[in-house]
Amino acid sequence: MRRFRFLAPTLLIGFVALVYLFTARDYAGASMLAFFAVGMGFFSWILIPTFDNEGPTAPIDPDFEEPGR
Repeated sequence: MRRFRFLAPTLLIGFVALVYLFTARDYAGASMLAFFAVGMGFFSWILIPTFDNEGPTAPIDPDFEEPGR
């Protein structure tokens, strides 16, 4: 359920795309907003849960040495 609150901005952008479509009748602008909403939703669904180290993250390599040492 926690992941669904991250989709609120995506739904808001999708709503703006619908309002823009019906008020301006500009299909190109509405489709760009819709594609942006879909992309933002996809990346939010995947990346935002990793902010608190809750989602899938890369394993830490103990043998890694920073370049230049």
